[in-house]
Amino acid sequence: MSKENPQTARVAPASGKTGDVVVSFEFFPPGDAAMEQTLWQSLLRLAPLGPRFVSVTYGADGSTRERTHNVVTRLKRETALTPAPHLTCVGAPRGEILDIARDYWAAGVRHIVALRGDPPQGAGGYLPHPDGFAYGVDLVRGLKSVGDFDISVAAYPETHPEARNAESDLDNLKAKIDAGATRAITQFFFDTDVFLRFRDRCAAAGISTSLVPGILPITRFTQLTRFAKRCGASVPSWLHARFDGLDTDPETHRLIAAAVAIEQVEALRRHGVNEFHFYTLNRAELTFAICHALGVRPASPVLAAEAKA
Repeated sequence: MSKENPQTARVAPASGKTGDVVVSFEFFPPGDAAMEQTLWQSLLRLAPLGPRFVSVTYGADGSTRERTHNVVTRLKRETALTPAPHLTCVGAPRGEILDIARDYWAAGVRHIVALRGDPPQGAGGYLPHPDGFAYGVDLVRGLKSVGDFDISVAAYPETHPEARNAESDLDNLKAKIDAGATRAITQFFFDTDVFLRFRDRCAAAGISTSLVPGILPITRFTQLTRFAKRCGASVPSWLHARFDGLDTDPETHRLIAAAVAIEQVEALRRHGVNEFHFYTLNRAELTFAICHALGVRPASPVLAAEAKA
């Protein structure tokens, strides 16, 4: 994936959009050689769709910091994609986080996903680092003191599980936007009305920046339910019914998963949504299919064939 290779250099158009639909993709840093191969195969498959950026996650306790940095710097060095590393408040003093941001800026990275971050497993709750940024809004302000980053922050259509109430959660989102965030990417959801009601509430609160729905293709339904429980997202009964009995039928599971996600994004499009962020789980197939249904296509058939090869 070197820029000197004319084929791979053409793989990622810079526009970040096809027609009037804009997409971005999330990946996580690989833990071993096999996972690394899967990650880069997925990146090559999705790159011709011209995402606005590709984000790379950060471990709950900062444990993947080095691996996240390695993926981001390789993306910057070897591809035409725009990397957007995650940065969190957890487990590091303010100066250390700002040094990371300065290193990214010096390397030409201009997009950051700024998050409070989750406490380490078993920690019993979130406690700010005594010398660190306490919350996401503080991190956004700190990043803006380093450079004029394009900053994405998190939004919760069904309310963050640790928020006092929905109103305080919305106030927190507005504070992050007012501090300099460029867009808000939502936690995944499956009831379209949940997002639309949240969008209305954001508008009423004076939040006019981009509100981008986070779409989670369902690679494994049991995994989804664990994710949902952890982050407070609801899993509708109709969705349970769709996947009932498919634990040992992966082919049908994939077909149903594609149909569910395509229905979801098409419904959002009918309500004027034209930006989508996909939680890929480092897999390309379902995300590629959903983007195809949205009308997001590779720059040319040749590029699609090269990415599949």
